[in-house]
Amino acid sequence: MRFYSTNSPSVTVSTKQALFQSMPADKGLYMPTPLPYLGADFFAAIANQSLADIGFAISQALFGDEISKVDLEELTHHAFPFSTPVVELESGKVSVLELFHGPSLAFKDVGARYMAGLMSYFSKETDKEVNILVATSGDTGGAVAMGFHNVPGVRVSILYPSGRVSELQEKQLTTLGGNIQAFEVDGSFDDCQAIVKQAFVDAELNAHLSLSSANSINIFRLIPQGFYYVSAFGQVQSHGKPVVFSTPSGNFGNLSAGALVQKMGLPVAHFVAATNLNHVVPNYLKTGDYVPKASIATISNAMDVGSPSNFVRLAHLYDDNYDQFKANMSGYFFDDDETRSGMKRIYQDYNYVSCPHTAIGIMGLENYLNSSNQDFTGVALATAHPSKFKPLVEEVLNIPVDVPERLSVLSRRTKMSIQIPATYDAFKESFLQTV
Repeated sequence: MRFYSTNSPSVTVSTKQALFQSMPADKGLYMPTPLPYLGADFFAAIANQSLADIGFAISQALFGDEISKVDLEELTHHAFPFSTPVVELESGKVSVLELFHGPSLAFKDVGARYMAGLMSYFSKETDKEVNILVATSGDTGGAVAMGFHNVPGVRVSILYPSGRVSELQEKQLTTLGGNIQAFEVDGSFDDCQAIVKQAFVDAELNAHLSLSSANSINIFRLIPQGFYYVSAFGQVQSHGKPVVFSTPSGNFGNLSAGALVQKMGLPVAHFVAATNLNHVVPNYLKTGDYVPKASIATISNAMDVGSPSNFVRLAHLYDDNYDQFKANMSGYFFDDDETRSGMKRIYQDYNYVSCPHTAIGIMGLENYLNSSNQDFTGVALATAHPSKFKPLVEEVLNIPVDVPERLSVLSRRTKMSIQIPATYDAFKESFLQTV
């Protein structure tokens, strides 16, 4: 397996370089080449297995003998000791794929734990400490912090927008200590992401430090997220109907992961890109014009991304062809009032408690199914446990929401963060004082 930059498709790098470098010097994004077409029969044969076994089978197909079978099996089973169950809301029609059964109670546990395993494996070949820089709009930071906490040879710096993550999300970023440090940025997620991207092309910084990312700009965050699409397909394929996935979307890494396994042969009939008021991709699907904008703060904060990095990956997967893009994907967006109303209705209709992001995914799925003349089985991705947004969910639904112990224990810890303005120079100065 080799990896090319979306800005320079003719130049490829190794798995190890793509993993640790994260972002090419030409500011593109890495994509695998050749992407193997495994076919529907391959996926049908593994789809009913555990998430760990699905991950092992796909990883073998991608890496071949670059990582031994024994090491790869150990890596995937260590990364995924949990499952991603499908819960049916309306028989044969509407289901949710619960992706919050990992340690940080969010879907990003899957990518973060797999990446941590790969980096631990390859870092044995070098004595140089790896510095991971990650921008988060909410859940990425918590998953990365927990996935990489105390991993030897790795130091993690998390940038998050001050006042724009939930209290429990912030606790996940700022209370672990050890090899995890948090930069509280006086700005938006887009500001955090821009700082991280600039760091990766800073020649002075890269000359002295080994920098990597655990954001979805790193292709190895995306690859494992494809595993749970396969698992979900296995759990609903007995209905015998074409399968549609609705993905709550911000930076569009999660949806790119679905498109990746679709290109490898998973028979996904259609995707729904469900967003909040940061709806540049739904607008693109409607008009054909991709126009990034400044992000807007919403109650579904993990999706507050006005310039999604992974749009370029989706475009590449669909051959930079608008008609192909539109044939495989539909877009819907919802404002905060609609999200609150949706959370209430989902609870009333299905007796299901959803976080605002999950509610947007369910509403997007319902809109697509209601607009289609075809009979589909629909799966909406439930991206975070509702307790991560406890005050909001309790306010909207007027019910108590229990916080699992592995999350509640963090709420009793003291926050530790480095506060900086939203400029690259301020980050660089503070960061260099910590390494």
